[in-house]
Amino acid sequence: MNYTLSDFDYDLPEKLIAQQPAQPRDHARLLVYNRRSGTITDDFFYNLPDYLPEDTTLVLNNSKVEKCRLLFEDGKKEIFILDAASDTTVRALVRPGKKFKKGRTLQLTDAIAVTVVDIDEEGIRTLRLRPPLNDEVYNQYKYTPFPPYIEQNESLSEEYQTIYARDSGSKAAPTAGLHFTDELLTEIRRSGIQQAEVTLHVGLGTFAPVKTETIEEHTMHSEWFRLTPKTARQLNQADHLTAVGTTSVRVLETCLRQSERFTPTAMETDIFIRPGYRFKAVDALITNFHLPKSTLLMLVAAYTGFDEMKHIYQHAIGKGYRFYSFGDAMLIL
Repeated sequence: MNYTLSDFDYDLPEKLIAQQPAQPRDHARLLVYNRRSGTITDDFFYNLPDYLPEDTTLVLNNSKVEKCRLLFEDGKKEIFILDAASDTTVRALVRPGKKFKKGRTLQLTDAIAVTVVDIDEEGIRTLRLRPPLNDEVYNQYKYTPFPPYIEQNESLSEEYQTIYARDSGSKAAPTAGLHFTDELLTEIRRSGIQQAEVTLHVGLGTFAPVKTETIEEHTMHSEWFRLTPKTARQLNQADHLTAVGTTSVRVLETCLRQSERFTPTAMETDIFIRPGYRFKAVDALITNFHLPKSTLLMLVAAYTGFDEMKHIYQHAIGKGYRFYSFGDAMLIL
């Protein structure tokens, strides 16, 4: 069946959009969906080990969110750094755009100036910074890039990192992993379940709206990932893989799309997983509840089945689950 963008829409009461994480992290609620039986179980994330298959390997994305929002004049001017060619040259989204005209130099503070070198067709600026970005003078202006549906609250900065985050480069958190605590991961390890780490740097494209009603016409964003030799060996030896988050899914499925076995690699992936996709790597999935009409929701629908995804989301809304980045989780078996 060919699905349209409207098929992935749903109504969500605003009160269910989580503005803060559960405390402690693993006290978030957990919806468990069994694909074989079609049953739904309501529980809490700290009971995750009760549901994980004994022979599974958890695949975690260890990417760390970088403080890439620079806010000046109480937020009146913003530079959102997308990537850096060097410490002095970056590509960035800016606000307000009319202030950042090509060739213009702006004195943002007494110590910081920026020159607009170029503007591409999407409005992304190439900026030259003075002093270099690694100068500590920038520290007081750096903020965590919370999603647009979460109010900027720097006191939650550490809560927006997984406890195993170590490789800086993401513009958004791999949110399915936010529910883990050190104690929970230790318990999972003691039960004999292996853990493997991949790195995928989440880009702003994860929030990019799908603008075409025919979803096959959507141009999927690309994200950089790395699979180390150690992780490749772990994955090849594993009997069962539980992907923690859609980012881990993208890594695993991209790798087995390229080869019959996992091999060490570092590359960009623009894999677009939607209903009809045949999974080659992932045996179970831990994920959050995603935005309507998003490619992430389409990925979940591909994994559960479209009608089943609709049923799960209706259940979650009816039971008052919290949605999006700081929201609750589900395990799909």
